[in-house]
Amino acid sequence: MDYFQSYADLEVHKCMLEDSARNSAYFQAILGNKDIFSGQTVLDVGAGTGILSVFCAQAGAKRVYAVEASDTYQISEEIVKENKCEDIIKVIHGDVDTVSLPEDGKVDIIVSEWMGHFLLHEGMLDSVIRARDKFLRPGGYLFPENATLYCSPCRVPSLNEDWKNVSGVSMLSFSKRLQNNSLSSPLLLNVKPEHILSEPEILLWIDLREATVDDVNCNKIQHLAVVDKSGRYQGICLWFTCSFPSLTSEPVVLSTSAEEPLTHWKQTVVALPVDISVERGQPIAYDISIRRSPDNNRKYGLEVEMLDPDDVVHPEYCTCFKTRCILTRAVLEKYENEQMQE
Repeated sequence: MDYFQSYADLEVHKCMLEDSARNSAYFQAILGNKDIFSGQTVLDVGAGTGILSVFCAQAGAKRVYAVEASDTYQISEEIVKENKCEDIIKVIHGDVDTVSLPEDGKVDIIVSEWMGHFLLHEGMLDSVIRARDKFLRPGGYLFPENATLYCSPCRVPSLNEDWKNVSGVSMLSFSKRLQNNSLSSPLLLNVKPEHILSEPEILLWIDLREATVDDVNCNKIQHLAVVDKSGRYQGICLWFTCSFPSLTSEPVVLSTSAEEPLTHWKQTVVALPVDISVERGQPIAYDISIRRSPDNNRKYGLEVEMLDPDDVVHPEYCTCFKTRCILTRAVLEKYENEQMQE
């Protein structure tokens, strides 16, 4: 299926429109910043059904260009009329990379809901970056303006423990095959907060005001995590946050963390081929990379390599239970106490 026409599926938009956390974040970010939107020209990249464009009109925008490449543009035209915004919102059917905008072709604000699973999947950020370079006036705003992708070791009981008793029958043999099948691609799961095993690490941070397409081709980190609750180490969980500009209050943050209300993005989990029992204070080391597909620049792959914590450099103040880290902490704490007493 053509990339853009995949967004003509009504079920896709139904899923997004039923995501109250998503809608609320954009509503608060836009309607809570009328001082930014009032009298301004806005570009909505990938407008879909047009809900964000209507928010912008309600916030006082002078003109909104709602650009949508799929046949969903027909629905957005109806939504615009339904909400009596046709004097403000102009729906443009086309790819934002190739369309032209009326007047001087420049806008003051770009809004877009470009995020995919594990932030980058779907590759829509490329379109936002190119639209920024082509249409946004110097000093203009982007909604959202930055995004952060996090990762942490986690439990995945839906691949193991949940199958120990199915109506009184042990189904662990089935769960092993289920786990093997899950190794071929990331899982989209509703991960419970208690299944996150350590403090998160930042895999990727994007400043949409400056990011380039090349910046999101490939990102890789090595993470040494310290388990903060005992359990089964069965995967790596990823989630993201997005922050919006604000002139008058704390910035609105849209979070897909397990700690926050569930969104349609859920959390992404890379399942491990093994199931490891871990204890509080135990170090876990791994490499994780997110890389654009060479065959389809709209898709990304995730790779995790498990490492031996003894082969990885620990931070100076490491909270794990390795002897050398315990001794180092003791020395550092003693030094800090002596400094405070002087």
